[in-house]
Amino acid sequence: MEVERRMLNSSSSSSSSSSLELLMSNISSSLTAGSKDSFSNALTKNTVAMLVWLTLSVINGSMVLTFLRHSRFYENPRYIMFIYMVINDALQLSLVTALYVVSYIFRKIHASVCCFLIMTAVLTTRSTPLILAGMALERYISICFPLHYCHMCTVPRTFLLVFIILILTAAPPVTDLLITAVHRPLSFFHTDIFCDHPLLFRHRSIYYKNCVFDGVYLSFVALTLLYTYCRIMMTAQAASTGLASVKRARNTVLLHGVQDPYFPVLLLQLLLCMLAFVVPSLQAALISLFPRFSLEIRYIFFLLVYIIPRFMSPIIYGFRDELFRKYWTRYLACRGQSTFRVRPVLLKVNQEVK
Repeated sequence: MEVERRMLNSSSSSSSSSSLELLMSNISSSLTAGSKDSFSNALTKNTVAMLVWLTLSVINGSMVLTFLRHSRFYENPRYIMFIYMVINDALQLSLVTALYVVSYIFRKIHASVCCFLIMTAVLTTRSTPLILAGMALERYISICFPLHYCHMCTVPRTFLLVFIILILTAAPPVTDLLITAVHRPLSFFHTDIFCDHPLLFRHRSIYYKNCVFDGVYLSFVALTLLYTYCRIMMTAQAASTGLASVKRARNTVLLHGVQDPYFPVLLLQLLLCMLAFVVPSLQAALISLFPRFSLEIRYIFFLLVYIIPRFMSPIIYGFRDELFRKYWTRYLACRGQSTFRVRPVLLKVNQEVK
């Protein structure tokens, strides 16, 4: 009986590992030798990606410059977390867009360069939901514990939270690299590969490890947002409905929770952030099932997970915040006026020279 159990366990483990290897081989073949886009489709996809990147880069850059020009934002943990999210999203979008465009232009790049780009992109992608959870906690403390806010939410503690987020999000890609370095020869990092996470980190233990990491992160973010949402709603109902700060806090956090009037937008924002944790496994499964549509699947996930949430974040925390919107619009107006003033001066100087 004991021998039969061992044989069954070994056969089940070997079948699971073989199925996983079959999944990875299907993904590899579909990405490297599978369907290719026509020139018009590839040009359209890459043009849209570059235009979106350029637009968001201008918006994020103006927000960062607005933050740096006014010292009052340096002393507020809320705006420190906000600008950290803006910088993180800008870096993440630049890396993901570069990876997407490079995959069309070169098809294969150096494995060491791909490793750096993939690890940094994974770090910044997984940071966004944790940053949102930290911002929700800040709003929860400001509403539910207003007398203790100045002592609980300080600038040093905010930077400590940023450091903790970096450590937590750096753990999965660093362990991926260590596992790959142990199970693969160093010559692998000197080869040319199609730059994709499942092709770079192919060991089966990485897949199971990331499932555990993703489950823990997903549960933590979901529980944090749900808890802060419920407590803020209870506090908002108990307080006066005319308080502007209560309304502003409730509306901000509700964009990551569930409320009937805003249910579609709120649920969409929350789900899009959560997709950052499950997209590798989901994309791998879909590509394995539909290898002919591997490029379309990658492009859809590229838009849903990496593009749309980056459009919503500046709207939620930039346009909706009255103080930041005031200085931001003033900065944009000054930049516009300075641009229009330079042209008449240059024309006048040219006329005098002539």
